Amino acid sequence: MSFYNAVYDIVKQIPKGKVATYGQIAILLGSPRASRAVGYALHFNPTPYVIPCHRVVNRFGNLAPAFAFGGIDIQKNLLEAENVVVDENYTVNLKKYLWDGKTDISGE
Repeated sequence: MSFYNAVYDIVKQIPKGKVATYGQIAILLGSPRASRAVGYALHFNPTPYVIPCHRVVNRFGNLAPAFAFGGIDIQKNLLEAENVVVDENYTVNLKKYLWDGKTDISGE
């Protein structure tokens, strides 16, 4: 499986109403220093409504300033539609919304 596909498989498992960080996904992939590569993979998300890349934020809870599928306000709107509160600085409270990372990357 390619790195990109492994990223997409994990991102598909982030539940509605939760977010994950780029670094968290990199750790789940066994590549803790690959957070930028995770972001790059998500920028090329082939199916944004199937692979919910809008649920991925940076380590501080900030949304992507250049969200690949329409800009930061689109990412904000998608998260708010899932009852994730995004503040006026485009930041999510990670203490409240961070996904616990429990996943099954084998697909079983």
